[in-house]
Amino acid sequence: MAPAKVSGFYKHGNDWFFNAGLPSDLTIIVDGVNFHLHKFPLMSKCGKIASIFEELKSTHDKTFTTKLEEFPGGPDAFLFAAKFCYGIRVEFTARNIIMVYCAADFLEMTDEYGEDNLLLKSENFLHKNVLRNWKDCILALQSCESCMPRAEKLYILKKCLNAVSMMVCTDPSLFGWPMVMYGSLQSPGGSILWNGINTGARIRSAESDWWFEDISYFSVGLFERLIKTMEGRGIRCELLAGAIMYYARKYLPGLGRWQSVQGGKARTVASFSLTPVAVDQKVLLESIEMLLPKKKGKSFCRFLLGLLRVASILGVNQTCQDSLERRIGMQLELASLDGLLIPSYSDSDTLYNTDCVERIVHHFVSLESGLTLFSPPSLDLESSPSSEPLRKVARLMDSYIAEVASDVNLKPGKLRTLAEVLPESSRPLHDGLYRALDIYFKAHPWLSDGEKKKLCNIIDYQKLSVDACAHASQNERLPLRVILQVLFFEQMHLRMALAGCLNVLEAESAPTGQGEIAGNATAGQIVQRDGWVTVVRENRVLKMDMEKMRSRVGELEEEFSKIKQEMKRVTKSHSSLSSPRVVARKFGCKLLAKSSDAQTDVAGSTGPTPRPSVEKACSSRNSRHRKSFSLF
Repeated sequence: MAPAKVSGFYKHGNDWFFNAGLPSDLTIIVDGVNFHLHKFPLMSKCGKIASIFEELKSTHDKTFTTKLEEFPGGPDAFLFAAKFCYGIRVEFTARNIIMVYCAADFLEMTDEYGEDNLLLKSENFLHKNVLRNWKDCILALQSCESCMPRAEKLYILKKCLNAVSMMVCTDPSLFGWPMVMYGSLQSPGGSILWNGINTGARIRSAESDWWFEDISYFSVGLFERLIKTMEGRGIRCELLAGAIMYYARKYLPGLGRWQSVQGGKARTVASFSLTPVAVDQKVLLESIEMLLPKKKGKSFCRFLLGLLRVASILGVNQTCQDSLERRIGMQLELASLDGLLIPSYSDSDTLYNTDCVERIVHHFVSLESGLTLFSPPSLDLESSPSSEPLRKVARLMDSYIAEVASDVNLKPGKLRTLAEVLPESSRPLHDGLYRALDIYFKAHPWLSDGEKKKLCNIIDYQKLSVDACAHASQNERLPLRVILQVLFFEQMHLRMALAGCLNVLEAESAPTGQGEIAGNATAGQIVQRDGWVTVVRENRVLKMDMEKMRSRVGELEEEFSKIKQEMKRVTKSHSSLSSPRVVARKFGCKLLAKSSDAQTDVAGSTGPTPRPSVEKACSSRNSRHRKSFSLF
């Protein structure tokens, strides 16, 4: 195979040669690669090589061999410097500028050993081209991994990080120079420039997270340095948290299920042609936890829960896990149920890591108790706005306990601990706890009555709603003594509700001003008893129905009194009783005229015998009316 020649240099195996027609008198070894060169070109440009040659000159050997330990940039950087020493044209790029700069400094290629030497050229290119361009600055930082210690010593790394931070947290329109991004030249006003002429065309305004994808190609150490530099420059913690979350989602695949990952910016990847770095996920997670700012938010809390889930899988150190749990506890009221359902990846028999959730709640309670120390003593905890997070966490924990209660391996003691980790004042209603216990009893039918009674002691039956009391009084899974207690408190609630209804009715019948005040006060007390408001409403409807019935009864009494008076007139008037037609006409009745009736009527008018029968009939009819009135 023929050796490959590159600009006078060619490589044969693991050795580099310069095609000059003269034998080599200097061999330099860099990271196991041999460079067979000549003394004069290198000694005239490199102070390091000149000093080495002075030390080896006493050996009187024709060829000198030296080894350069820890050469920044490796063989590629030394080959670049060697080409420059031989006068071969070299090209500075954003990808090689930092390693060339470090190599020139290592070889002491200053102006003392030649005018316009490599160190000066590298420094000029870095300041004039790289530090003013976002794309070149990103490329330079990503390619400096091989010479990081020397670059940090020369403050090259700091200069690049500061430049990136300045372009991220500062509006480019505040500067007097245009800014090149993604291959387009943009004026300070935001218009596209062509040959320095303002075209008037506007480019789409970039979002605040436009730089997340670009810096995600940095290594963990470099990314950490950049975030700290941005934090020192005062960039908003929201943007820092967004960049950290974006970086974590890219290299921790376990977060993808719990986070809404947006697609990468294809234009950025295409223009940079970068490849993601290989990272240690455990080291990455521990580093990210230390970088995260103290921030609160639903999405951020969900991200922290996802980190905790991945941390339990990777087995991070205890300090990192404790810090994550403490961060989550600071904003537990913003967490969701699915985020708290962390599977148990240890040797535990339970499905979910309940110990972890218990520690998180303890952190939350300790924080809340510290805050309540400074609250006024006369402030009602249940009506205080500061207690709203506590009530939210109580509802969240009730849902969590109900979810894990179906686990057959969950011990009764652990369930009781989870229920009692929050103070009693955090739950205005105990319906959630009752529901969780009912699910637990259903999933654990082998529990004894004694164990069930101990678990039922965590419920305050006075804080059960009407529906919960009705369900508990018919729940066969509860012990009999518990059911009796529920029935007792249910009757007590009914009495209180009925007493409240009477107070409301009395307040409504009072004068307008006093009635409204008393009614509002009493109604407000009843409304506080959740679940009994419907009783008040039903009693109000019942009162209206009773008023309607009372008016109807009055109307019926008036009609009946009229009938009674008419009957008295009938009994007193003997002449009217002799004619059934008259009585029937007074009662509004009509008799049909028949021949037999007519004959009977005529015969009755001539004889006195029918009169007693008519009087008897009228008296019997009158007595029936009197009996019906007395019974009514």
